[in-house]
Amino acid sequence: MPRILILLLSLLVLPAHSALLREQPVQLQSNGGILYGTLLLPGSQQPPPVALIVAGSGPTDRNGNQPQARNDSLKRLARLLASQGIASLRYDKRGVAASLAAEPDESRLSVARYRADVIAWSHLLKQDARLGPLILIGHSEGALVASLAAQEADAQALILIAGSGRPIDQVLREQLRQRLSAAPLAYSERLLDQLLAGRSGIPVPDALRGLFRPSVQPYLVSLLREDPLAAFAATQMPALVLQGDRDIQVGVADARALASARPAVQLAIIEGMDHVLRDVGEQTDPLASYNDPSRPLSPGLQPVLLRFLIDAGMLPPSSDAPAGR
Repeated sequence: MPRILILLLSLLVLPAHSALLREQPVQLQSNGGILYGTLLLPGSQQPPPVALIVAGSGPTDRNGNQPQARNDSLKRLARLLASQGIASLRYDKRGVAASLAAEPDESRLSVARYRADVIAWSHLLKQDARLGPLILIGHSEGALVASLAAQEADAQALILIAGSGRPIDQVLREQLRQRLSAAPLAYSERLLDQLLAGRSGIPVPDALRGLFRPSVQPYLVSLLREDPLAAFAATQMPALVLQGDRDIQVGVADARALASARPAVQLAIIEGMDHVLRDVGEQTDPLASYNDPSRPLSPGLQPVLLRFLIDAGMLPPSSDAPAGR
């Protein structure tokens, strides 16, 4: 492809204060390989705040997509932030998509390595003179990783979206009770008990291999030993806990538990919003939005984010900023 065409494709015209936004690839030389991300820069004379977006569990890429489900949730979130004058970096996690070669063996992945990667990305962003203060945004499992990294990353604000307010084994048990018949459910309960005890390499029946295959068990051991409430309670910067009330993976009770874990937390419950940040209302198929990138983000998302970013000092006060709840 000619270089002039590549250059033209790298420039996105988006409605951010009528400015031309620049989207550019970024690389991080990290322990064990190269991680790949996308930096979105709004037009600004002053260094804008920058949000580091941490994706959720499994093979979720920088845009919020998985191999069998494309919804572009995190890509759309980055553009929403840009429309408010916030730069962002979203990235493929180690072992996922373009960053697959950084760790092709999933048995070597751990929450600690994901936390270290967030901190390394934050240091890279702080070295960029074009950028201002750091905002950490964690979605789903990324909320836990962002909480664990926030202090060492020196984040000036923290946003948790659809994060668990319970130990992750409790979330998994609840989800599996809704999906499995008696025999595989009983096996999964025993398996989770063993993973909690730190054991891995456990054989699993075919019905459970997608979630509990032996190669992913070391990661699950590292995940299950973490306490999302304790991780969030250890943070000190201004924080927003944001949750949709139509989320079938994480509930409003989780958000309320997180918000009560420490002082000075804003809590926002967005009516009609699901796990991938779409407004689904009372529709019959709760998974339809998981593979539909054409759907706009929930209209309740923008005012809540804007209000928090103003209150946290990331954006100047504006009479146009509606109050969140």
